[in-house]
Amino acid sequence: MEMIKTDVILDAKNLACPMPIVKTKKAMNNLEAGQVIEVQATDKGSKADIKAWSESSGHQYLGTLEEGDVLKHYLRKASGEEKLEKKHPFVVSNDELGQKLSANEDLIVLDVRENAEYVFSHIPKAKSIPLGEMENRLNELNSETPIYIVCRTGNRSDLAAQKLTEKGFKQVINVVPGMSEWEGQTVKAID
Repeated sequence: MEMIKTDVILDAKNLACPMPIVKTKKAMNNLEAGQVIEVQATDKGSKADIKAWSESSGHQYLGTLEEGDVLKHYLRKASGEEKLEKKHPFVVSNDELGQKLSANEDLIVLDVRENAEYVFSHIPKAKSIPLGEMENRLNELNSETPIYIVCRTGNRSDLAAQKLTEKGFKQVINVVPGMSEWEGQTVKAID
C-alpha cells in the first residue's frame, strides 16, 4: 500500500470527544493552505466527528485508515476558502430538556454518541443514531416533531443539529453540555 504524504502528524490517541477536534483545530491553524495533517485517534466517534468538522469548516476530509485500535484521519487545509465555523443557533441546557421530559412534551431525544456510549447510559426513550450513521437513517426521524440532540459534551450534537437543519428538519435543538453533566434519569441497555 502506498503511504500518504503528510506534513504534520497529530497524536490525539486516548482522548475522548471533544479533544480530538479541539487539538485538530489548533493544529490546522498552524498549517499552510494545501498541507495535509494525519490525526491519530483511538476514540471511535472521532471518525464521524473529524469528517463532519472538516466539512463544516471548509477543510478537505481525505479519509480515515484503521491500524489496529488507531484511526488515522487525513485532512488537507483549505486554500483560503475556509468557512467561518458556525454553531447551531438553537440550544437548550440539560435542565431545560429535563423539564420538557418531565412535562411529557411531544419530542424526540436523539443521542448521536457511539453505540458503546449509549448502551452504558442514556436518557430514557432516547433514540440512538450515531453521527456517522445519521445521513443513512434520516427516515427514522419525524421532521415535524421537535428533535433534541445529545452527545457527551455538546460538540458532536452541534454538528448533528447542523446536518439535520441542512436536510430540512425545522425544529432541531442542541442540548449542552450533554451526557457528561446529565443529572436526570438514565437507563442502561445492558446489565
